[in-house]
Amino acid sequence: MSSNFWEGKLVRLRPIKPSDWEKFHNDGKDSEVSRLNDAVYGPRSEEGTRKWAEEESDKGWDGHNFRLGIENMDGELVGSISTDKCDPRNGTFSYGVSIFREYWKQGYASEAIKVVLRYFFDELRYQKVNASVYSFNEGSISLHNRLGFTQEGCLRNMIYTDGKYHDVLIYGLTEQEFKA
Repeated sequence: MSSNFWEGKLVRLRPIKPSDWEKFHNDGKDSEVSRLNDAVYGPRSEEGTRKWAEEESDKGWDGHNFRLGIENMDGELVGSISTDKCDPRNGTFSYGVSIFREYWKQGYASEAIKVVLRYFFDELRYQKVNASVYSFNEGSISLHNRLGFTQEGCLRNMIYTDGKYHDVLIYGLTEQEFKA
């Protein structure tokens, strides 16, 4: 293991930089990726994306809720990972991960998730992570199954996109399952 906690064999996690705006802007133009991550939104100006990247880079570190850039070992930004719904009292949290299309299926999402899980479980004493996955996102379903998550529930007809309603699948992984 690297001496940098935020680094694995394939990726390192780092703060969002203002100079990252262009990669995020280009990613935002890909409607399929937008749909898989959240929803299809209207076009954003280059200036709007620049401002977003600057705001992300200016955010302070609270240790729990964060967004980090994922870069490969060549120093290329390949995506981002963020945490939310962090509940220190009950020891539960959620996350979202997005990899830019040209970097799909190279192990970057899996390793970035493992780094974040290690941080929450080993450093912050959290005991469980939850992930919400759209039922049409076959890549994310496969990823969470490979990582050992259990599908714990299904919220029916929660997402409307591409002319249809879709389910949200709820996945969970405990600290003990992660370490097994």
